[in-house]
Amino acid sequence: MTQQGIQPDLITYSVLLKSCIRSRDFNRGKLIHACLVESELEFDTVVLNSLISLYSKCGDWKMANSIFGEMGSKRDLVSWSAMISCFAHNHRESEAVITFYKMLEHGQYPNEFCFAGVIHACSKAEFGWIGKVIFGFVIKTGYFEADLCVGCALIDMYVKSEVDLVSARRVFDEMPVKNVVVWTLMITRYTQCGFARDAIDLFLDMELSEFTPDMFTFSNVISACAELGYFQLGQQLHSRAIRSGLAMDVCVGCSLVDMYSKCANDGSVDDSRKVFDRMPYHNVMSWTAIITGYVQSGGGDFEAIDLFCKMLQGEVRPNHFTFSSVLKACANLGDKKMGEQTYCHVVKLGLASVNCVGNSVISMYAKSGSMEEARKAFDILFEKNLVSYNTIVDGYTKNFDPEEAFQLFNQIENTGMGVSSFTFASLLSGAASIGSIGKGEQLHARLLKVGFNSDQCINNALISMYSRCGNIEAASKIFSEMEDKNVISWTSMITGFAKHGFAKKALEMFHKMIKTGIKPNEVTYVAVLSACSHVGLVAEGWENFKSMEREHRISPRMEHFACMVDLLGRSGLLDEALDFIYTMPFQADSLVWRTLLGACRVHENMEIGKLAAKQILELEPNDPAAYILLSNLYASSGQWKDVVDIRKNMKERKLTKEAGCSWIEIENKVHKFFVGDTAHPRAEEIFAELDRLGCKIKDLGYVPNTDFVLHDVEEEQKEQYLFQHSEKLALAFGLISTSGSRPIRIFKNLRVCGDCHSAMKFVSIATKREIVVRDSNRFHHIKDGKCSCNDYW
Repeated sequence: MTQQGIQPDLITYSVLLKSCIRSRDFNRGKLIHACLVESELEFDTVVLNSLISLYSKCGDWKMANSIFGEMGSKRDLVSWSAMISCFAHNHRESEAVITFYKMLEHGQYPNEFCFAGVIHACSKAEFGWIGKVIFGFVIKTGYFEADLCVGCALIDMYVKSEVDLVSARRVFDEMPVKNVVVWTLMITRYTQCGFARDAIDLFLDMELSEFTPDMFTFSNVISACAELGYFQLGQQLHSRAIRSGLAMDVCVGCSLVDMYSKCANDGSVDDSRKVFDRMPYHNVMSWTAIITGYVQSGGGDFEAIDLFCKMLQGEVRPNHFTFSSVLKACANLGDKKMGEQTYCHVVKLGLASVNCVGNSVISMYAKSGSMEEARKAFDILFEKNLVSYNTIVDGYTKNFDPEEAFQLFNQIENTGMGVSSFTFASLLSGAASIGSIGKGEQLHARLLKVGFNSDQCINNALISMYSRCGNIEAASKIFSEMEDKNVISWTSMITGFAKHGFAKKALEMFHKMIKTGIKPNEVTYVAVLSACSHVGLVAEGWENFKSMEREHRISPRMEHFACMVDLLGRSGLLDEALDFIYTMPFQADSLVWRTLLGACRVHENMEIGKLAAKQILELEPNDPAAYILLSNLYASSGQWKDVVDIRKNMKERKLTKEAGCSWIEIENKVHKFFVGDTAHPRAEEIFAELDRLGCKIKDLGYVPNTDFVLHDVEEEQKEQYLFQHSEKLALAFGLISTSGSRPIRIFKNLRVCGDCHSAMKFVSIATKREIVVRDSNRFHHIKDGKCSCNDYW
């Protein structure tokens, strides 16, 4: 037309602008605007309204407002309506409300589009009251009965401003006319707000009302099934979607992928993958849904990363949810390198500051033990939420740095954002990991103040904290006062009794649990078998091991086999333990062989010990624990040449032995000691106390057992070595730092030395103090010369 020299008129330009708006071709629309300006035609109201709509749709509210401001007398009801809608949909809610009032002042009477726009603007908490006032206006005008858009806007206003689904449903029920859009909107809002059961009920009502669901209806009701775990209903909806020809829609497909991954009884992602593979094309939602499904399945992290790599090879760009799931997969695998490569993509796409991505990065670094990098990722987050704080706090506690975790806890309280039950659970776990009963008691007091004392998760964490800190009585009190106990509560208590050597109480608790109707899980049986192992109840151990599958259909895992090997090994039945390993339905891992090797060290069985060590080194050639256990076994029998060879081999492989460390908490401060440690400020007093103790306990009959000094030195020097062990240093410090009324609680990262164990029994007599020691295996309650382990550990 222009090539033939014919000048377009305003009607032509108006048609072109509307065409660009409908097709969302905003750049071409802006070019037409430029041509309009060059044409020097005087814009009429229709063209100006189209331009407001064009710039509103492309997010340029400033340009739209500029055009509206210059219209003057050319403004009509459509202009006001377009501007109100522009502000409302571009997050300028206050301007939308102000424009609505200005329109009324100019004598314009609002239509359904004005009402829909301003009500949409009131879908925020601070404007909800204004929305209710306007609702009254709507009722008076009669638009509520006449227009579906106004009703939909009102439903959204109640849901989004106050999460008031009761009022939203009342609006829905009062609407005289409904279509599939209205039904789907109400179903969607129920699903999004966590009322999945109501969403499904409303869908069934929709079916009875003979409305035909569309792809959005199916997508949301299938998502509701996923939240509730309604697998069979989800399958029926899948079948219905196929009959309706909507199963290949990308939204329906994404919901089906999510539903099958969440509802599969066996945790399989196979059905999700079938749906995904059958989809004709994929968008970012479908890729993210299947990747997330694999991550959440508990064993599909490698497949999730593989799918992510395939996604990158295509044209679909990952979003922040995709990256969050992939980073979780890297965290689960402990694959820091892959996590960092993924993070590079995050940075390139400008998503590093998004909370869910940043939180996943923190988790990835924390799970790989890189807390310095995790802290950097936390610090650069532009907006930290409670999940961010919980993730870094949990990372510090799991990496045995509770001091830093507690500092962050104080920061959370100072921000005023509140503390969740997860925060308390993580901190209680941190207090338990270092045996800081003082910090645990402080947390207990704080959570009572904020009202978390009835929370099941918190009570379970308290049971674990008190039992791991050596106060099994407090743990038992928490358990007995709980109104709502689950399998974790019972298992935590059974584990506590087992670790403290109260096997009879542990087994009684287990039988009581069964009688109350709580079904044990795999972890429960680990606790029960450990209880039998700690006191040598071989017959009971066998009976419980066999009852797992027979009575509760729980297939024994590697941990259960390791417990049985431990039980047999501690009891000196090493040949039987070896035969048991050979009859296992799968190949024994290094944990099982390490357990057997430890028993060989105690019972000085060189032959089976060598065999166990060989198996460990084949499975994990760089495991220093196997070398140390074998070296100790040689040393205990005086084979010093073999000891030297092993240590030389370790040095060549650059393998280091974990240093023995003991610690004790005094006045909320943890004091650590290593063997021969002279770095403590009160070292002189500690060694003086050790000298006094040595004289006292020798008078009571203590004889140093130099067999526990695994060095080829003179006997006198061996005795000196014994009195420099870390647990003896911690004990001496505890004696000079506390009064005689409270037990001395000592914690050690390795198994307590046999000589130290014997010496502590004599010290408990000499000082009339109770001594509680937690080593890597169990607790030892030492009082009046006797230990709760009965010298069996």
